Amino acid sequence: MSFEAWTLFALFWVVFVTTPGPNAVNCISNGMTLGLPKAMLGVLAILTQASAFLILSALGVTALIAASPTGFFVAKVIGAGFLIFLGVRGWINATRPTPAVERPARHVYLHALAVATINPKSVAGYLAAFSQFVQPGVPIWEQMSVIMPTALVLTTLSYTGFTLLGVLMGKAALKAVFNVWIRRLLGVCFIVYGVLLGASSTPQLEGVQ
Repeated sequence: MSFEAWTLFALFWVVFVTTPGPNAVNCISNGMTLGLPKAMLGVLAILTQASAFLILSALGVTALIAASPTGFFVAKVIGAGFLIFLGVRGWINATRPTPAVERPARHVYLHALAVATINPKSVAGYLAAFSQFVQPGVPIWEQMSVIMPTALVLTTLSYTGFTLLGVLMGKAALKAVFNVWIRRLLGVCFIVYGVLLGASSTPQLEGVQ
């Protein structure tokens, strides 16, 4: 991969991982309620999902997923329902005190992994990355040695930033009313993302090798 191609890929990935979505909302929520050390487990889960999707994209599996309208529709419905459920639950629980019992680390990680994985629109992002930036005449795993570290470093920086934002918001929410409205806003974001996901179309495969 040439330096020019790497630069374009890096810029694409920055936009991809910094555009607010369910992962960003979950990171902010974790930062507000869990504190930085435990909230970073959510970032680790996103990196797990990103690594898996990058490998699957290199193997061509995401193209096969996107090429199956039925499979994409089922995944889309499940993902949309899950996000809407999280949003409704977040709105209802916004006026309730944060539980004194800490969430187990495994629950934080698995919850973030579920949020990162159930969004089929992620498939479109990885397809776009591989259809636009992978060079067909160069061995795929040679290119992956550049693509994966770049993508994972930028992903780590982005979602760590969202988590830190949540930590700062949690510290700033000194009044209970302010805290309630922040939690309600995060709940609404989940609902909106769920509705948008439910209305999304199948990723386009033009240009995918």
